[in-house]
Amino acid sequence: MLRFDRTTALVVVDVQNDFADPAGALAVPDALAILPVVDAAIRGARAGGALVVFTADWHPPRTPHFAIDGGRWPVHCVAGTWGAAFHPDLPVDGPVVRKGANGEDGYSGFTMRDPVSGSTLPTTLGDLIRDAGAHRVVICGLATDYCVVATAIDAIERGLATTVIVDGVRAVDVRPGDGERALAGLAAAGVHLERSDEAVA
Repeated sequence: MLRFDRTTALVVVDVQNDFADPAGALAVPDALAILPVVDAAIRGARAGGALVVFTADWHPPRTPHFAIDGGRWPVHCVAGTWGAAFHPDLPVDGPVVRKGANGEDGYSGFTMRDPVSGSTLPTTLGDLIRDAGAHRVVICGLATDYCVVATAIDAIERGLATTVIVDGVRAVDVRPGDGERALAGLAAAGVHLERSDEAVA
C-alpha cells in the first residue's frame, strides 16, 4: 500500500488537457483512466502531511521542441491555452512547477534542456522538495515514457528514494512497448514500482 508522511513528496506530472483529454494535441492513450488513481494519491498525501507538487509544460508558441521548428512533437501546452491548463478533474491545490517556458525541452520536473545547445538548468522542484524536508518522492502522471521516466531518473540521481505509481501513469508508446520498457528501466535504476493498492516491485 502507498504510504505518505511529512518526509514524502507526491509529484503529479503534466496532467494537462493536451495530454489527458482525448481532444488534446498530444493525447496519451487511456490517460483519463489515471485520474481516480491520481486523485486518491493526492488525498492520501494530504492526509499524511506530504508535500504535493504539480508539474506542467508551459511552452511558447514557437520552440525547437515542436516539429514546426525542427523538433519532434506537435504544438502542445502553449502557455495560457486550454491545452496547457490542468485537466478539470485534477484537484490542483499545491505549488506548480512550469517547465519549457523559454522554449526548453521540459521532460523532467527537475530540469530543462536547451534543445539547441543541450545545456540544462534546474526548475524549482528540487528546492520545493528540499525545503519541505522530504527525502522520498512518489510520482504519477503523464507520460510514462517521457516526462514520468525523466522525472523519476532525476529524482534517483538526486539521492531521493523514488516510487512510481504504475496504475497512475500512461505511456505515449510512439513505439509499441515504450511504456513497459520505461518502467523496466526505472526498476533497473532503483525506482520502486507500486500499484495504488499493492506493491509490484
